[in-house]
Amino acid sequence: MEKTGRIGSALVTGGSRGIGRAIALRLARTGRAVAINYRDSADLADDVASIIRAAGGTALTLQADVSDPESASALVCRAEEALGPLDVVVSNAGITRDRLLIQMSEADWSATWMTDLVGARALCRRALSAMSARGHGSIIAVSSVVGTTGNPGQANYAAAKAGLQGLSRQLAVEAAPSGVTVNCVVPGFFPTDAVAHLTPEQRDAWIGRVPMGREGPVDDIAELVAFLSGDGARYITGQCIAVDGGYQASLGFGFGS
Repeated sequence: MEKTGRIGSALVTGGSRGIGRAIALRLARTGRAVAINYRDSADLADDVASIIRAAGGTALTLQADVSDPESASALVCRAEEALGPLDVVVSNAGITRDRLLIQMSEADWSATWMTDLVGARALCRRALSAMSARGHGSIIAVSSVVGTTGNPGQANYAAAKAGLQGLSRQLAVEAAPSGVTVNCVVPGFFPTDAVAHLTPEQRDAWIGRVPMGREGPVDDIAELVAFLSGDGARYITGQCIAVDGGYQASLGFGFGS
């Protein structure tokens, strides 16, 4: 396993699958003990933890629904009680409830908003409090290009993910004097549950708008998170970094139209 200069433990919300799974596995390779949060998929979370342990690492699973702010906040405390001080917290958990705004129910708006932004705020607030007292730490939020560009049928998701980018920048300013960094990763089109409902035609249309012409590998997100949480990124904070195959850079140039 890799070793960085200052090793603590890490918490990854939504760590049982997709991007969260890749992040949890990658952070474990830095030598950190990893707490893998899940809401429903205990078997998938256990599988991630088993892979980490088989490689000689330390991992545990923690069930919590981060759409509840109190549960999200308590999750940080539970992780620290089990693994010791957290030096990395990754707010990755998110859901989609897609429908045009004029057809969207209040329940679908609220469920997305509470999971993707309100719960993330509670998680980050508690993590920042603990890290500030110790004088170091890294908080990384996982947003989406939809929070920057919008996407038909995703007003709730776009608003929450845009809010997560703004929250990350603001927390970075507030946390900097305490030695804590806060950054935001902004994925483009990746093969996760969030896009599993798309038809092949819709999937091809999305990929057709990506200059690289393909979906992204989740390991690319994990590598960026590992870098941002390591010693080589101590002066990087308040950044929202897109990992999207050039998608946002191409907007306005008519690419793929």
